[in-house]
Amino acid sequence: MKAAAFDYIRADNVEHALSLLQQHGGDAKLIAGGQTLVPMMAMRLARPELLVDIHRLDALRTITLTHDTLTLGAGVRQCEVERHADIGQRLPLIHQALHWVGHQQTRNRGTVGGSLAYADPSAELPLTALILGATLHLENAEDGVRAVAAQDFFLGPMFTAIGDTDLLRRVDWPIWQGTRIGSAFQETAIRHGDFAMASAACQVQLDAQGLVARASFGLGGVSGTPLVFAELAQQLVGQRLSPELAKDVAHAAAQTCDPGSDMHASADYRRHLAAALLARVLLQAATPKE
Repeated sequence: MKAAAFDYIRADNVEHALSLLQQHGGDAKLIAGGQTLVPMMAMRLARPELLVDIHRLDALRTITLTHDTLTLGAGVRQCEVERHADIGQRLPLIHQALHWVGHQQTRNRGTVGGSLAYADPSAELPLTALILGATLHLENAEDGVRAVAAQDFFLGPMFTAIGDTDLLRRVDWPIWQGTRIGSAFQETAIRHGDFAMASAACQVQLDAQGLVARASFGLGGVSGTPLVFAELAQQLVGQRLSPELAKDVAHAAAQTCDPGSDMHASADYRRHLAAALLARVLLQAATPKE
């Protein structure tokens, strides 16, 4: 199929883009990388009357790294994050997640904001944002900028807190402080680059005795939104993360999921896969880091 007819305007700046959204509302869509929107348009799952091109706006392509926060403009290309050595050192979970995003050509065009805004349940960056406790900054012409925590941002499959007149401006990613911090991301798909049947990610900090001081972990592709398990993570604090404990926690997390069945995998298999992946990343993340 081909996309339905649409108008196209290249925004001169953020204010111009916001004014066009204010004018056209739900009939307009922003496009930056287009790695999700264009296929949806080709399948007629999205039929915007107007595309507002924001991919050349420098105000949306900033990368700022401070002592405790990484701020990424929504228009930053995923490949730019991959190439940023300091991000890989201080927030390795983002690099680990990006390894699984599509193919290199996808990441050359795809943006950080686009992946978050379209919120595919199997997408890697939404799961990472939840695990790290990211904050997303939305802006519209009428109300200005407002901050939304990742836990309040993802509302359902391909459905977020972004309104028809909102633009995702930037994303703040907290950086854990201290030493002995580890992270891991794993997923399983029919082929590398395909949508994940299930994914798991984790970040863990150990104390001097090798006990869990802090943990955050979650699953993707097994519900309408990515999931994090704060209560289960809190139960790990003060314990040594053994293979048996990792397996028990992963099983408990997977049993709360409600995945669907399709031609690739049944719901039961997805739960089994989620538990196996989560146990694996828990143990990988618990490798001491100095």
